[in-house]
Order: sequence, then C-alpha cells, then structure tokens
Amino acid sequence: MEFSQLRIFQAVAEEGSVTRAAERLHRVPSNLSTRLRQLEEQLGIELFLRERQRLQLSPAGKVLLEYANRLSALRDEALAAVRGGQPAGDFVLGTMYSTAATHLPALLARYHQAYPAVNLQVRAAPSGELLEGLLGHTLDAALVDGPPSLAGLDGVPLCEEQLVLITSPEHPAVHTAKDVAGKAVFTFRQGCSYRMRLEAWYAHAHTPMGRVMEIESYQSMLACVIAGAGVAMMAQSMLDSLPGRTQVRVHPLQAPFDQAVTWLMWRQGMRGANLQAWIDLQQSETINQSSECAATA
Repeated sequence: MEFSQLRIFQAVAEEGSVTRAAERLHRVPSNLSTRLRQLEEQLGIELFLRERQRLQLSPAGKVLLEYANRLSALRDEALAAVRGGQPAGDFVLGTMYSTAATHLPALLARYHQAYPAVNLQVRAAPSGELLEGLLGHTLDAALVDGPPSLAGLDGVPLCEEQLVLITSPEHPAVHTAKDVAGKAVFTFRQGCSYRMRLEAWYAHAHTPMGRVMEIESYQSMLACVIAGAGVAMMAQSMLDSLPGRTQVRVHPLQAPFDQAVTWLMWRQGMRGANLQAWIDLQQSETINQSSECAATA
C-alpha cells in the first residue's frame, strides 16, 4: 500500500466520483480506477459500494479513510520536520462561501507566493459541514462562524462580519421578523450558521419563518430578492461584492443578531508548519488592514 494509492483513495472517497477525483488530482479517470482496483485486490476487500453514478464508502472503506487521513497528516508533519519545519505537502482548508468570496482571495495569493511547496486545497461549505470535516480529519483547518465551542478544537479570529437582511427596494423598513412574516426566505441548506442565526432572529420575535428556499449561491439569493420573491440574510461584506447590490433594500438587524465573527479553527495538537504559516499570514494581514483603517480615519 503506497501513499499515492491512499491519496487517490482519499480523493475518490471525498468526491464520491472517480471523474471528479481525477479532475482534482489532474489525472485521467482510467488511471485512478486501475489504482483503486489494485488497492482493493492488495487488501482483499471492497472499499466502495458502487451505487448508480456515485461511489459510497463500504464499512471497511470508512475505517481505511480515517487511517489514510491520519497517515497523510503524519506524512506532512514528517516532511516539515526534515525540512527544518518549512511548510510543505498537502494543506486542506475549508471555508464558508462568503469568506471564500470576500476575505480569502488576497490571503490565498500571498500564501501561494510565500509557500510554493505547499499543495493548498480550498473547499467551500456551510459551517456545520466544515466542522464535521475538521473532526473527521478531512480538513486541516477551516474558516467558520465562531468562536470554537466544540471540544478538541482551537482557533483564532479572522474578522467580524455585519449581518443584514435584504428585501425588494419597495419593502418598508424592517425592525423585527414580524415585519417580514410570511415572506419566503432564501438561505443555504441545513448546517449553515447564518441560517441558524436567521432562524433564531425569527424565533426571538415569536414569528414563524415563511417558506424556506434553499439556494447554493449568494448571487442567486440576491437575484431572487431583487425579483421580489422573498428575503435573505447575508454579511454586508458579501453583499458589497455582488453586482446588483443597489437593487435591494438593506435592513440592519438588532443585537445580538447583527454581528458574527469568522474564526480559523483546527484540531488541538495539529498546529503544524503549514497551518502555522497560514496563521502568521492571516494575523499579519489583519494588522495591515487595521493600520490602513487607522491611517484613513
């Protein structure tokens, strides 16, 4: 059993598809299929259950994936140790969609430039799924809605977000959830921390949410609200980055529903060279932004 085989196995397990895993690894699907079949033959077990167009991990595959993730982390730690603690190898970072669009691009560019030996992979998902990825060892770190409240996790804050509600331009001012009672609500799927904040906002006003429409992008949410189909909550920084933002009315939310803090989180005891390099870069970026704000104040 070779590391290259385990890397292929991890990619297929996470993508649920040989084709998508091949795209991620920049390989041809037939090569991945052959290597997976060889690994199964060596182990004498089936690692996947073939169900229609998607591969599901078998019970033995789930066990192997846990060990593969641990071995991958140990490999990266060993590489960093023998290279004098220099960042190298795989580094898988999870992020919320809004953070990926607004705060991540500059950090990614600086990290790639400073540490070319690191194979940085970014995966976007709701906060709940990102936390599961951390605890399941499929992510090395994640930018999520914090602060950390789960045992076994550490973290540092990245930025503070102002949360707002958006409606069609002609909608009257919104002071509480009662003012949008019965309106359709556009939000991400279950597991999104902002969705949970929105649900808490409605519950605080003892007002049931209108019909929930799950959407996978902020651009689509904005388009639906512009069309007058309902309301949505998002970070002000996210809204500011979207074309069409002037075609909606923005309503501030009352405390404690008006603010959220994005945190970088990781598993305790897993602060290796790759993660430490990211933390240092993130903190220096925060200091630079604070200095620029102070200079223009």
